[in-house]
Amino acid sequence: MFKIKEDDLSGDQTRTLLALHLAGMHASSPVGSVFALDLTGLQGAGVTVWTAWHGERIASIGALKITEDGTAEVKSMRTHPDFLRMGAGAAVLETIIAAAKRHGVQRLSLETGSGPAFEPALKLYQRRGFVKGTAFGSYVSGEFNQFLHLELM
Repeated sequence: MFKIKEDDLSGDQTRTLLALHLAGMHASSPVGSVFALDLTGLQGAGVTVWTAWHGERIASIGALKITEDGTAEVKSMRTHPDFLRMGAGAAVLETIIAAAKRHGVQRLSLETGSGPAFEPALKLYQRRGFVKGTAFGSYVSGEFNQFLHLELM
């Protein structure tokens, strides 16, 4: 149903979905608690972005950030409102997991928020095997954020 493409972030639909993602993160999170990458961050070294497409329409986006120490993080997962609960986010997440495995990543991690706006994403991650854990990288644990990990090796 969805065609997954590596995305160069130049298309209008991709940029619009990223803007929606960032606006949603800021609307649903306390000040200082948003760690979503903006367009420049997603264009940085070690970051690969994929989008799911249904025909000519973007359905979902997500990214894999691999750091110099070999750790990896899921970033910028967002499904377009017209495609919620249709498998677009799951398709992108599976692509991210497969890419992390190809890169030899042993543990894939992510940081997300708490509350109703984050529940659908949490359910997706948990269905795929991610479990709650401790802060990683430069993140600091707080009342709002939570950390999930998936062991790959």
